[in-house]
Amino acid sequence: MKKNILTGGIIAVCLIFYAGCTGKVTPSISGIPRGKNYDSAVFDYIYIEGLRQKLTGNAGEALKYFEQCSRINPDNDAVFYQMAQILFSRGDMQNGKKYALKAARLDPSNLWYMLMLAGNYFQEKKIDSAIVWYEKAVKKFPGKDDLMITLGNLYAEDKRYNDADKVFSELDRKYGINERSTLANIKNQINSGNYDRALGLIEMLLELYPDEILYNGIKAEIFREKGDNERAMEVYNELMKRNPDNPDTQLSLCEFLLNEKKYDELLQLINTVILNGNISREEKLGLFASILEDDEFLKERANELSLAMMILEAAYENDGIIVLLRPELYQKTGRLNDAADRLQEVIKKMPDNYYAWERLLLVYLEGKDYKNLELKGEECALKFNRSFLAKVLYAAGATENKNYNIALEELRKAEILAGDNQEMILQVLATRADVYYRMKEYEKAFGIFEEALRRDAGDLTVLNNYAYYLAEQDMRLKDAEKMARQVIEKEGDNHTFLDTYAWVLYKRGKVREAERVMKEIILSGKKESAEFYEHMGFIKKKRKNCREAVENWKKAMELDESKTELLKEIEKCQ
Repeated sequence: MKKNILTGGIIAVCLIFYAGCTGKVTPSISGIPRGKNYDSAVFDYIYIEGLRQKLTGNAGEALKYFEQCSRINPDNDAVFYQMAQILFSRGDMQNGKKYALKAARLDPSNLWYMLMLAGNYFQEKKIDSAIVWYEKAVKKFPGKDDLMITLGNLYAEDKRYNDADKVFSELDRKYGINERSTLANIKNQINSGNYDRALGLIEMLLELYPDEILYNGIKAEIFREKGDNERAMEVYNELMKRNPDNPDTQLSLCEFLLNEKKYDELLQLINTVILNGNISREEKLGLFASILEDDEFLKERANELSLAMMILEAAYENDGIIVLLRPELYQKTGRLNDAADRLQEVIKKMPDNYYAWERLLLVYLEGKDYKNLELKGEECALKFNRSFLAKVLYAAGATENKNYNIALEELRKAEILAGDNQEMILQVLATRADVYYRMKEYEKAFGIFEEALRRDAGDLTVLNNYAYYLAEQDMRLKDAEKMARQVIEKEGDNHTFLDTYAWVLYKRGKVREAERVMKEIILSGKKESAEFYEHMGFIKKKRKNCREAVENWKKAMELDESKTELLKEIEKCQ
């Protein structure tokens, strides 16, 4: 059985649970009056009505009743506790904390007040303040081990590793080596860099649970952190000898081999995993998903991975998701034709596999195969007539093929399907504006962009496209620059957005700055684009450097043979 180490995320869950807990221990209804005379019957009636409103979900009404209670008896801690809970649940952390502090001052020994405040401080990332309240709780209730575990994890979260060690070691002395405090301390020691101490503790746990996958994995992790990969591998080899068919062992070893880039061993083990009936389909999919994220593996061993995927397909015949793994591999490795061919095979065999259709259209879009994008997009949009994406992609293909009326009609249908989804509506508007711009109906296009910005003034795609089109028409260039700058301030590493910004600067006459931005894009070594070199050519020409302008335009034509209009620019320069 797998076990989990307490982490910062679990601390958060524990603290939030404590902060909101009312079911186990609740303060008394009216408390004990502290030197103040008041009508207890009226107080109790209003307090109970406040509780009723709170339990039925009327938080605002409940708050009003509790405020009346606080005026009748300002020394009742329970009232402030209830008010704090309501405010915390509504996200008003500051006022909630104010009332929680009042409750804690009135009853300093109440555990739930302490935990509520600790949880609030933790959510605010004020770990030191959360620690203060947990220290009070541990001091007041020394026999509660859960409090000590959480305090130890808070110390570790705050990088107070020695303090955390003292807490966990005290629990180890009390209970011996165990799966709670010992495991938490091992993680603490790893985080502090004290690998030898962590190794000693994990060895003691393994004496009790020698075949536990998690513990062996931690032992291997410690060796990896120490730079001793050979001993880490020995841990897994020994585990495999003792448990050759154990699914957790195999999956854990796969993860280790992938992380260590031991691709030969991983490929051998993958086939064993595929044929292991004790490993679920979902776990196998998760393994392949992890491998598909490793660019180095894909670059070196894509063909062998493709064969493994074929074995997986054979093991799960007619599985509509597993058959999509190979096309994704082909797409990630730039084999777009192979991806399209395989997806067409899948669709022929499984005509109702929507995800295969969707992936096929996206492959056509990436490969700029607009003819097939429109052709298959029409078929997909008819077959899956409730698919928003199918209609948008069909419209994209039709737009590139200059079938603008078809594109506008599909966008009309897509807008109906979008309903109240603002993100989808914005996508429709941005695409529709693009269609009208290509139709040279510039006023309509810009009017649609304005409508989109009224819906969301910060949508980066809308701002980028609007700025670019304004620059192309030499219109409102100051506004275009402002929009383009707003975009790159949010996503300064997006080369498409940077290209727009450089082009707007060029149109504004800020040629030196435009050249600097374009150099940054081209020298980054990321995916090349014909548009980048085309724009750099015009910038170089503006700076009276025709030789470099021609070099850039020729490069643009190499990347996109359709840019024949650049031949005239080259002729002019030469």
